[in-house]
Amino acid sequence: MNILGIDLGSTQTCAIIAQKDDEGLKVIGFAKAKTNGVKKGAITNIELASKSIEDAVKSAEMMSGVHYDKVVVSISGAYTKSVDSTGVVNIPKGEITIKEIHRAVGTAKHTANLPNGYEIIHVLPYNFKVDDHEFVDDPLGMNGNRLEVSTHIVISQESHIKNLKKVVELADLRVDNIVLSGYASSIACLDDSEKELGAVLIDMGGAICDMIVHAGNSIRYNSCLQIGSINITQDLSMALHTPLREAEKIKLNYISLSQQPNALIQIPSMGDERKVNEVSLDVISNVIYARAEETLMILAKILSDNRYINSIGGGIVLTGGMTKLAGIDELAPATFDNKSVRLATARKELISGFNEIFSDPENTCAIGLCLYGAGYFTPYELDSNEKLRYKGEIENFNKQIKQSIAIEDIDEIKDENFSKNLQENDTIFMQEQEYDSKDIKEKKPSIFTNLWHKIINQF
Repeated sequence: MNILGIDLGSTQTCAIIAQKDDEGLKVIGFAKAKTNGVKKGAITNIELASKSIEDAVKSAEMMSGVHYDKVVVSISGAYTKSVDSTGVVNIPKGEITIKEIHRAVGTAKHTANLPNGYEIIHVLPYNFKVDDHEFVDDPLGMNGNRLEVSTHIVISQESHIKNLKKVVELADLRVDNIVLSGYASSIACLDDSEKELGAVLIDMGGAICDMIVHAGNSIRYNSCLQIGSINITQDLSMALHTPLREAEKIKLNYISLSQQPNALIQIPSMGDERKVNEVSLDVISNVIYARAEETLMILAKILSDNRYINSIGGGIVLTGGMTKLAGIDELAPATFDNKSVRLATARKELISGFNEIFSDPENTCAIGLCLYGAGYFTPYELDSNEKLRYKGEIENFNKQIKQSIAIEDIDEIKDENFSKNLQENDTIFMQEQEYDSKDIKEKKPSIFTNLWHKIINQF
């Protein structure tokens, strides 16, 4: 099975094709394209946004040389909200199966208080209760009379979901699933210990920062800050009075520039690029760090107001393109009250492939989308198609792969035996035909002779 993950960001579109088989998940194709028609996570021009996806996917297909079976697309946290809901069901046969879990999660979905015009993206259970037994990690197979589930539900405006699907369909693709971008990044970055202890995942992208609080088995909180690395570009453009594209080059080359602290940088002037101004690196550093510090401080304030602030023993994990700024690894711990902070990229133990993909934090979300499509998600959830996803899908899929391989082998053997038997039958048939025709020729006179004698004897 081949999975296509598409991260439609505000500044760039990333497409990754991964191949899933009994040996695991492997990236076989990837590409990036400049995004047009999207601002701060919102689609502003369907045709331009679709062209961005089409360009990235075509390049990824060319690299991989294969087609894909399912398409998983990210949805920006800028246009999502969340609500919590509880579902309770009776267990008629006394044993909890997948069917009972599905009914409980479905009940939580139906009883949720959703605003008008919103649709559900994820229903994520974070706590199960069997009879009077609370904090059950996995109720599957347990005995009881009553099952209760507490869920975190991610929702988005119906119009935004329809626009996203239309953008993908215009690129001659069909959406198999929609995944919250921050959730996809958490799948790719967080390890089991961080999830169990509770961790905050912040994906610092081009125009927005997605925040996810993952505690226990599932997401407990999601939020979004509409500030990203593009704001640094705009600040540099205004402060240095240079075109945006030149400001972007300065930002991207800042790591190499920071190695020359006393250098004077020549920058084309806005309005007349033939005119060149000289700017010291200190000015550039002050602009970049002022915006980076402000962004981190706002994120820290959002987190400090969150009720789960004391439940994040796993620390804070930062990923996304903005984390490539030099010095942000030193700035972040001080901003987040000296909490444990690490810069992260996708975990290599979950997926293999090109090393350059995993070393770039910009690819985290797209890799997470492929992992989601391959069965790496919270233990149970209802996806955007209202289908129950569960952790056993990975094992079941591997079994199906092995079974399909075994069936293909049997079919090949059958085909070989059939062809062999057919050839043998044809040979035997031809030999029998030759024998019969020879026999007829040899016995023809004796047959007529015998008949003649019989006729004579009757008279």
